[in-house]
Amino acid sequence: MIARSKSGAQTNQPCNFPNEQSAFSKRDTLEKLSKQYTQMGIPGLVLAVYSPGYGYWGTASGFSETETHTPMQLCMLQYLQSVSKTYLATVILKLYEEGKIDLDAAITKYLPQQYSSYIDKASTMTVRNLLNHTSGMPDYLENPKYVSYALAHPDHIFTSDEFLSYIKGEPQQFKPGSKFQYSNTNYHVLALIVDVIAGSHDQLIRQKILMPLGLSHTFYRDIKGRADLVKNYIDLSGTGVVQNVTQLQQSSIMSAKGDDGIVATPLDAINFLRGLMEGKLLSKASLNEMTKWVNDDTGKPVYGMGLYHVTYSNVDGVGHGGAGAGAGCALYYFPSKNVYVFLATNIGKLVEGPIVRKVNELKIKVLEIILKD
Repeated sequence: MIARSKSGAQTNQPCNFPNEQSAFSKRDTLEKLSKQYTQMGIPGLVLAVYSPGYGYWGTASGFSETETHTPMQLCMLQYLQSVSKTYLATVILKLYEEGKIDLDAAITKYLPQQYSSYIDKASTMTVRNLLNHTSGMPDYLENPKYVSYALAHPDHIFTSDEFLSYIKGEPQQFKPGSKFQYSNTNYHVLALIVDVIAGSHDQLIRQKILMPLGLSHTFYRDIKGRADLVKNYIDLSGTGVVQNVTQLQQSSIMSAKGDDGIVATPLDAINFLRGLMEGKLLSKASLNEMTKWVNDDTGKPVYGMGLYHVTYSNVDGVGHGGAGAGAGCALYYFPSKNVYVFLATNIGKLVEGPIVRKVNELKIKVLEIILKD
């Protein structure tokens, strides 16, 4: 059906998510749970799953825009946030397959001096170090000056020089390869490297991923004027009262390079990870590279190349999560269950508070239900 706002205006095209063909036995339980949590304060959410045994199934609950009571729908575009790193890692491994990039070369082999001059000891970091977050490069998102400026100027579109200026003068945080420490700057720099090698990482994402998989409802940084893109909210005070931060959210996506920037429908998100895991994008050898896990401080496997190693309900999985000013999501594949899961909300997860805790609680409950035999 066509969603309509409270005023009766048409808001998006008919949603053709293939629910009708699904034999998913847990659909009623998950629909009830989703509605329960949007009634607790989460503005809106979508949940989608796929398994060869029962096909695709999804549900949407709450609002895509709270001010007009526009209902959330499964055909709407969701922000994938840091799941975008999986897309960039995939195209880098395509370049690796084509012999155009050496994963163990210093990043200064490819990165122009204009950008490497911002990075302490850039010549000691390899492409692989950036891909698996073992470079020791500081994270621009953790600089209070960046956060303050972004909040005060929600319509500002940052350049790469501006992003990297927030790590200029910051020392390398550890010897490359010695530990795992997540840094968004790693993937921004990787995007700049791909631009040097291939001309445009934007174009490469389209050519190497979106077109081969037929993902016509996935967009990278190209979000201006898209009516089917959800609105965004944040509980900035941590008190359970949300405010609209759509302008800030959209500006951050249009500024992003490599570390963020993808918006997609739930169906396209799942079909991307399916295509990757089923070998439609990379060779088996390249997939093995992606899943060469580095360990966290406790010795447990945590990250490969654009992929997290996760465990929920004692079931191991791969995928990525993401959080932004006004959205959050998770996209996982659990091989032993042969099931894909996508969960997205239009509430920011960067500020701790009661609603963010509900989102985290919901994710755990959803995965527990799906993974239970």
